[in-house]
Amino acid sequence: MKKGIFITFEGIEGSGKSLQLKLLKRFLLKNGYDVISTREPGGTEIGKKIRRILLEPSNKITSYAELFLLLADRAQHIEDIILKNLNEGKIVLSDRFFDSTIAYQGGGRMIKEDVLKKIMEFDIFSIKPDLTFLLDIPPEVSLKRLKKIDRIESQEIEFHRRVRERYRKIAESEPRFYMIDATDDVKNIHNKIKEKTMEILRRNNL
Repeated sequence: MKKGIFITFEGIEGSGKSLQLKLLKRFLLKNGYDVISTREPGGTEIGKKIRRILLEPSNKITSYAELFLLLADRAQHIEDIILKNLNEGKIVLSDRFFDSTIAYQGGGRMIKEDVLKKIMEFDIFSIKPDLTFLLDIPPEVSLKRLKKIDRIESQEIEFHRRVRERYRKIAESEPRFYMIDATDDVKNIHNKIKEKTMEILRRNNL
């Protein structure tokens, strides 16, 4: 059986990535593709519990405790959801993956890059997406879109600026990234995502 395709959506809070993932999933299903969607944190039953801890505004979590909670979520997520479905030949769409860790923990929390690189060397974390959409938007714009604020979203504006800047640096160095102006119209963004996705699927004879 041919291995599936792994597509991730990245961006700061309020970028619209979750909506665009849903729109792409709907499009792919309508066109007969076998596709599943998931997210980080919270893509598994254990992950949902970790997500509640991470996002609860009253929780005071240190930078490294936050990092290791996210990694625990990802280790479970990769084995239970991502690898299983890719091995079944499905298209896997994930709302966030390891680029979020580099951007948020490396950029936002300013954890040293060499620490994050060493962690990514573990076999369980070696899987890479085939395509990553980065919905790029200034935090001054994106944060105004939010209705309910969680622990991450409530960070100071400079935190979100650092996260955005780190995302942009990753995108410059990774050919799998496709950066989109997230201030554009929802339909225009969706069309760009559809076109790029179909290009990747055709390239892989899917």
